Amino acid sequence: MKKLLAAAMLPLLLAGCSSLDSINPFSSAPSGPKMAELLPIQATTEARIVWRENVGKGEDYVLVPAVVGSSVYAVSRDGNLVRLDDGKPVWRINAGQAVSGGVGANGSMVVVGSPKGDVLAFSAENGKPLWKAKATSEILAAPVLGEGIVIVRSGDNRVAAYDSSDGKRKWIYQRPTPALSLRVTASPVISEKYVFAGFPGGKLIAMSINNGAAVWEGTVALPKGATELDRVADITSTPVIDGRDICAVAFQGRVACFDLNSGNLSWARDMSSAAGLSIDGRYVYVSDDKGAVHALDRASGASIWKQDKLSLRRLTAPLPRRGLIVVADVQGIVHFLSREDGSFAARLATDGSAITASLQPLGSALLLQTRNGSIYAIEAQ
Repeated sequence: MKKLLAAAMLPLLLAGCSSLDSINPFSSAPSGPKMAELLPIQATTEARIVWRENVGKGEDYVLVPAVVGSSVYAVSRDGNLVRLDDGKPVWRINAGQAVSGGVGANGSMVVVGSPKGDVLAFSAENGKPLWKAKATSEILAAPVLGEGIVIVRSGDNRVAAYDSSDGKRKWIYQRPTPALSLRVTASPVISEKYVFAGFPGGKLIAMSINNGAAVWEGTVALPKGATELDRVADITSTPVIDGRDICAVAFQGRVACFDLNSGNLSWARDMSSAAGLSIDGRYVYVSDDKGAVHALDRASGASIWKQDKLSLRRLTAPLPRRGLIVVADVQGIVHFLSREDGSFAARLATDGSAITASLQPLGSALLLQTRNGSIYAIEAQ
């Protein structure tokens, strides 16, 4: 059955027989839908590059830089790890092996993961190696650092906690995985006593940070359809938290918001996204799989506006910044949208390679890393 699916869906499936390594809901064939051409815009704000540095190519991995105060930590596919303060290198090291998941950081430690499942911790001060631990499989997501703990999600959809002082594993959470699932590069998120992560099958799980036990389970999407491919309804992006609300979105599923402590569903609506979402005081913002950006009412999920002029451009999750909503695309172009109506406010080109890593806030600016390894701090005024 898996061989038949692989033959029929070759544009969507990579070599692995049990996972969908990349999802492209629109065909790139000449007869298929085309990526939207960018039309001239009437800019209402000015976007500029604050600084730029290069760490090295990410290749096929989604490597997300980490921000701690004014310090930025970034890594390349071949293990080059750098700390930048205000855009200037403080130290550079090599992790000693290829890196597939990173970067997680706090004021004292930097952590990355390897395709072999190695968890590698370094000093944030000088890059000195601290410890090495082992996960159960390839690490595709950036580790998450909490108080005395490092949370690592591995490619087999297991979530494990390691002691930040010595790397000893404290607990591991696992659940059954469907026959087919998406390649997940999204990190869990820590909030007080919980660790939250989305899983194949559309489930959002709240785990106890102390022992990894499931505290509550929310249904973002329900698999449906006649084939295993139709039934893929996975959460592939990081859940977002603001106040008592936690929201998540699933591929071929829904966007849904829950009460953080009880897991009670606040609202849900049909929408498919592998890129993810963000939230602010008024709205929830989603980049869907067709390349549209949506603003939804935070209280009800009702549509506020939709920007559909970026069709099939493989957008990142939106990031709210200073009255703007920022997304980046497969050609390395950053788009600034009005928070009020979704209209284009500015546009900025980077190095021309895809931006697949999540955009990060950096003071009044924002940070991004391109597939070719360029690190940019940019802002709009």
